[in-house]
Amino acid sequence: MPPSSRTFKVHTSILFDPKKKAFLKNISIEVDQASGSIINVYKRHDEDRTTFTRHDIDLTGQVVLPGFVDSHTHIFLHSYNERSGIQQMRDESAVERTVRATNHARIALLSGYTTYRDLGTEALGSADANLRDCINRGITPGPRLFVATDALASSGSYEIRRENRSTLEVPVASDVADGVDGVRAAVRRRVGAGADIIKIYADYRRKVMRFPNTEGADRILFPPDRRNPAIPLYTQQEMMTTVDEARIAEVPVAAHCGEARTAIFAARAGVTSVEHVFEDTYGKLDEMIKELVKNKVIWVPTLATAEAEAPQFLDWCKSAVKKAHDAGVRLAAGGDTGAFHHGLNVREMELMIEAGIPLEDVLEACTVGGWEACGGDLCGFRFGWFAKGNRADIIALATDPRKDRKALRKVSFVMKDGQVWKKDGVPLGLVNYPQWPDEEAEAESSDEWTELSTAQPTMSMSVPLPVCRSTGSLS
Repeated sequence: MPPSSRTFKVHTSILFDPKKKAFLKNISIEVDQASGSIINVYKRHDEDRTTFTRHDIDLTGQVVLPGFVDSHTHIFLHSYNERSGIQQMRDESAVERTVRATNHARIALLSGYTTYRDLGTEALGSADANLRDCINRGITPGPRLFVATDALASSGSYEIRRENRSTLEVPVASDVADGVDGVRAAVRRRVGAGADIIKIYADYRRKVMRFPNTEGADRILFPPDRRNPAIPLYTQQEMMTTVDEARIAEVPVAAHCGEARTAIFAARAGVTSVEHVFEDTYGKLDEMIKELVKNKVIWVPTLATAEAEAPQFLDWCKSAVKKAHDAGVRLAAGGDTGAFHHGLNVREMELMIEAGIPLEDVLEACTVGGWEACGGDLCGFRFGWFAKGNRADIIALATDPRKDRKALRKVSFVMKDGQVWKKDGVPLGLVNYPQWPDEEAEAESSDEWTELSTAQPTMSMSVPLPVCRSTGSLS
């Protein structure tokens, strides 16, 4: 529950400032509960707590940061260890996937992620826009969502494949678009469907039916080494047209790139970010890094999914990301969360730190970098750092990440838009429920049921649920 006063203060003893990339002492943040925004940030001159009021929140003794931003998520997916992505898209009902997504949103929020950049529903159309709106209306708790709805892909590329093509109908997995006129129209469709961001598959493994690896079928006896490589789906001109139309609509563009050479095409087209880059078959990494720096393109490396789904590439990915960081490439932290469990999002930051990127730079990539990946001021909001007018997204860690390498997993406090969702490690306000009128009001009525029928039930947001832990049992 938020404090009862319209404005209140959050007091800290250690606060990470992403803009300064520094841990600061004795900072207080004043929050306007009505607008959900920060109205002042100031340094206290001493550690005296006598100035704290009963409306204030005391986070001294903890490490305070802006709410985390996961820059690459799929809220309608659950771990591929439980069920493959194809099976989820093809076989799970829309109701099941929506219930799972609702759980994922709660788990993410409790894990300190106040913003999700959700890059595609994976065969559920614009359901992510609907879930975003439910969260924004206060119907269900969750991170602030910036959504892509369906991703753009060329014909015969990102789709649910099957060897039996005669009668079986399967869900549509992408917005199919070909040619410069086609991609321009597709961007317009996505914006009209409610997308905050355009996702385009710059490349994909679209040759799967050449040497199919269908589950349960007899295996291909002698497949080639590069059985189903990631190959470009669009020409340079098609990608440039996609970006041009997105700029007219004032939305950012994220480009899925499995190969470094495709990331070069995307960077030259002027996309906001490139996602993944797990391979460099053609020896283009150095050129890719130069193009990312030159065109000010963000790289979201999704190391956590490389670890979970393609561990043979992880060492190369980590070294490539470190090399890019040292060369000045802008990074944002996003794990492709959904391919692995929601709630374990911070694994992406842990892997970036393991790659040799300084802690302060990693924390900045998961806050300010995330805001920039969401479009920066195109978002309509500012978040990811502490400043007047920014969203009041505040989290706290129970231990210091400078001393405890697992500290990012130990989120003890979560506030989003001035609303407290976790305090002292305990979730708050995850359930709305109607309450009977109080007994005194009932006693004043001569007809109990008349009183009940005319009274409007009040809504409580103070029911704590058990702490959600992403162990695979809850998706």
